[in-house]
Amino acid sequence: MADAVVESGAQAGAPKRRRPWLSPLNQRRWANFKANRRGYWSLWIFLVLFVASLFAEFIANDKPIIASYKGEILFPVIVAYPEEKFGGFYAVTDYRDPVIRDEIEANGWMIWPPIRYSYRTVNNAVPQAAPAKPSWRYDAATRCAQYPQGEADPDCILGNWNWLGTDDQARDVLARVIYGFRVSVLFGLILTLGSAVIGVSAGAVQGYFGGWVDLLFQRFIEIWSAIPVLYLLLIVAAVLPPGFFILLGLMLLFSWVAFVGVVRAEFLRARNFEYVNAARALGVPNRTIMFRHLLPNAMVATLTFLPFILNGSISTLTSLDFLGFGLPPGSASLGEMLKQGQRYLNAPWLGITGFVTLSIMLSLLIFIGEATRDAFDPRKTFR
Repeated sequence: MADAVVESGAQAGAPKRRRPWLSPLNQRRWANFKANRRGYWSLWIFLVLFVASLFAEFIANDKPIIASYKGEILFPVIVAYPEEKFGGFYAVTDYRDPVIRDEIEANGWMIWPPIRYSYRTVNNAVPQAAPAKPSWRYDAATRCAQYPQGEADPDCILGNWNWLGTDDQARDVLARVIYGFRVSVLFGLILTLGSAVIGVSAGAVQGYFGGWVDLLFQRFIEIWSAIPVLYLLLIVAAVLPPGFFILLGLMLLFSWVAFVGVVRAEFLRARNFEYVNAARALGVPNRTIMFRHLLPNAMVATLTFLPFILNGSISTLTSLDFLGFGLPPGSASLGEMLKQGQRYLNAPWLGITGFVTLSIMLSLLIFIGEATRDAFDPRKTFR
């Protein structure tokens, strides 16, 4: 009896086992995903590039990351200081101005990003008419010819190089690629997630209730899908000023339809399963059955579809920018870069940079999508 008490006390005092972060099923899916080496490494490469682009202001900017002026620590990359703080009179400080630079360095110091250009910064010291070749293709004398002191000028340094050349307005191509990559991915992610929420909800309602609800909704989708999106974009572009959120909202009106068919089919298949009928018999509300019991099964097909929808969203934005109906003029855009590459065949670095960036981005997403599809395929096993 005493032994039993001691044993029960030991068990009571033993630390509780923590539940794993992933269920056994999701652990198997993750193992299958990692077994697809191409997709696994594509995911990490894409995440590194995307996270780096989120900090684009600290990588490519025409403002210092941090500065010290007369004993005060300033953060120009975050806070917009007026020029009068440094003895000027403009509302916005141009830190690339030699007068402002000398004033700050005489009374403190500045730490610049690796690339001293933002996506809209114009380089007035390009050695030839824009679009100019990459800086490393010039010799030192030619590269620094437009600076007041030539090769001895303090501005003729690596930070002011145009590593991938400039576009037709003398803006740094590398800086525009970094910002354009971020805009493209964020646009695709927001559009894909918004489309998934609307499309999954609509498909769930159709598939679960069926009957007249399904019939009427299908007819509505057929009519809605027949509306020519490009013509609507042309009309909106003629009436409203182009913008990120206007374009996003307009694309969201039509992109959600791609998710409806997949989710609807899953709900139609599973709505009469035994566990669903048992839940109804127990009085469980329809909303709970739909989103707690049926939706996890339907999301398997949806999740494998997401990377490909994201790929299509980025391609759509690039195509609209190429045609001139996308983001406002001057925005960091891969489509605009491809358009300039078509216009200036004597500047191949424009078209090649845009093509390589877009190809790498879309290829990584396709590889991630293939690995996700393998991970959720119950018949797929790896050794």
